[in-house]
Amino acid sequence: MELASYSDYAVRLVNTEEPARSKDTLTSVEAVRELFGAASQMARRATDSDVTRFRSVRARLRAVFTAADSGDQTQAVDLLNSLLLEFPVSPQISGHDFLDEEGRPRWHMHLADHPSNATSGYAAIAAMGLAFHLTEYGVDRLGLCQAAPCRNAYLDTSTNRSRRYCSDRCATRANVAAYRARKRLETERSESTGRTAENAQASSPSADL
Repeated sequence: MELASYSDYAVRLVNTEEPARSKDTLTSVEAVRELFGAASQMARRATDSDVTRFRSVRARLRAVFTAADSGDQTQAVDLLNSLLLEFPVSPQISGHDFLDEEGRPRWHMHLADHPSNATSGYAAIAAMGLAFHLTEYGVDRLGLCQAAPCRNAYLDTSTNRSRRYCSDRCATRANVAAYRARKRLETERSESTGRTAENAQASSPSADL
């Protein structure tokens, strides 16, 4: 697995909350376990205490995306470095599930998941994955959805750095809203122009026949 792919851990956690809509799905230990995926050993170690700890890490990860989205690259890096220092990783060489044509392992780097608790393990992987993504693709590849009120986090993997929305659904909603706004503006301008013409005609003196 490419190390940058671990950045999805950060996105999944951040997007368990939608502040503008007062929605939060991170409310139980089951929700915590779902973030890991069914096959993770760390998921089985999660307890009720991890719910609060996960929310704290979530707020700090969202702050990284917020700083990056606003263009403050230094702040984004500083916040991420703070997480990396607090939640160090244990890199290992692995070959599981990846075999070549002759049945030999395809060795790759893997972030081992054997920390003291579920939160530490998840935070370490999320922070390191995000760090690899940031350094490989750039800070400006971390963003927050521009389709208000959604502010979900996303990782821009487009070739021209053009992504602005977290999903096709939000992109469609934003485009529809922009189209309707343009149509309203056109209608208002047309009505305003018509009223101006009528007023000008009404105020003109009638010609003598």
